[in-house]
Amino acid sequence: MTLLDHDLDPAASTALVVRALQPLVRAEARAEAPAAGVEPADLEQSVWVRLLERPAAAGPPADAARWVRDTVRAEARRGRRTVRRERPYAGTEPVAGPADCPERAALGAAERRALRSAMARLPGRCPRLLEALLDPGDPTYREIAGELGMSQGSLGPIRSRCLGCLRRMLAAEVVAPSVRG
Repeated sequence: MTLLDHDLDPAASTALVVRALQPLVRAEARAEAPAAGVEPADLEQSVWVRLLERPAAAGPPADAARWVRDTVRAEARRGRRTVRRERPYAGTEPVAGPADCPERAALGAAERRALRSAMARLPGRCPRLLEALLDPGDPTYREIAGELGMSQGSLGPIRSRCLGCLRRMLAAEVVAPSVRG
């Protein structure tokens, strides 16, 4: 009769199996890991996960030593395949940041469309002034004033009034988030 043959509750049985198999799992994992190109601790952990994934009704493996060897080798093969397929990050590839996700891009485009639409509905010279301020060429106040036929000193106060009007317009259009419960 071995340590694995005792009739115990499943939790105690699992603890006994782990205690009994730990030296064998560790030795097998250390032997197979270098050839697989994985860390022995990772390989050992994979074996323990496989043991814990076994149905409780199945109990411990009948031939525990053979099960450990087979499982370690299977996990080592899986590790080899993973190592072959993975490639290290070279640092030359662009890293996708949180702003690069498709959802944020779509939301950003929708926000820009809503802003442009609201700007077009502004009264007076506001739409032209704000369009000029948002020009990708980044014109100076002098260039904007010349383009719009305004004095350079009046651009700041008019811009301030236009942005205030735009804020009020957008605040009325945006629905406040409701409290979720």
